[in-house]
Amino acid sequence: MSNFLLLLIAMVIGLPAISLVVEALRRPPSPPAQLRWAPDIPIQYAEVNGIRLRYIKTGHGPILVLLHTLRTQLDLFEKVVPTLAEDFTVYAFDLPGHGYSDIPVARYDAGFFADAVEGFLDSFDLKDVMLVGVSIGGALPLIVAARHNPRVERVVAINPYDYAQGHGIRRSSLLARLVVMAADIPVLGETVMRLRNFYIMKNVLEGGVSNPRSIPPSLLREMYATGNRKGHYRAFISLLRNAESWQRATKDYHRIKVPVLFLWGDQDWSKPHEREHDYRLVPAADMVTIERGGHFLPLDRAKEIIRHLRDFYGRHSTLPSANSG
Repeated sequence: MSNFLLLLIAMVIGLPAISLVVEALRRPPSPPAQLRWAPDIPIQYAEVNGIRLRYIKTGHGPILVLLHTLRTQLDLFEKVVPTLAEDFTVYAFDLPGHGYSDIPVARYDAGFFADAVEGFLDSFDLKDVMLVGVSIGGALPLIVAARHNPRVERVVAINPYDYAQGHGIRRSSLLARLVVMAADIPVLGETVMRLRNFYIMKNVLEGGVSNPRSIPPSLLREMYATGNRKGHYRAFISLLRNAESWQRATKDYHRIKVPVLFLWGDQDWSKPHEREHDYRLVPAADMVTIERGGHFLPLDRAKEIIRHLRDFYGRHSTLPSANSG
């Protein structure tokens, strides 16, 4: 047996073992006592469907619930929450397996997350809700509305992640493509995820904004730290391996009866025909493309997001416009 073959065998056997040691040595972060970007907004926790979720509530007025993207957390909305709270009662929470919410052993597919969203609405008895989200958080309001959930009255889907068999993240960067490809392969996927580092995550996330400076460095560091929580990488792998469920869910979009606004960044990972596909599926939807906007649109174009949410609510409400003060 050649030395090269022996070396290859040793790597195949040894690398997963090394990755397990690396993972065991990682220090999980302590949940913050207050928000870095809004220390006056209390951090709270609620049990939903047996899962402890971290959430925030702030402001006064009509109910607005914000849903973040894959591999991020409620802090994704740090640039928009304080201003939106002037017109709305704003809720935002970490989806299961994300941020500082529980990380249950589960199948992390579209149905699992949609159940969590509906459970959150039920737990607080929220009514007449404008449900808003980005990426998988953008697909979730559409899925929940297609279920005819009576609590949801308006939907804003920002760069919904329901195309390319759920592998749109591959379009972020070359590193993203390699990571997602590896994630689909048993053992190799787990090994790669355990060997993750800050610069790989930074590269993938920066591929989702028009301007890399749109992502605050403190937010990048916090999101990397939450990835060191026990079980986090396994949940993310499960999400990636069940990615096709987001595109399958589009078959029910035609059932939606409430007003819908699609907001797309012109530099989002989706392609024009994929955006048009969603738009045609939803009866009487509105669609707007925001210039100089990437996938993480609340970071790239916060002011535009705020303006469109206010306008959309005002156009689809029998109450005074949210802008009327």
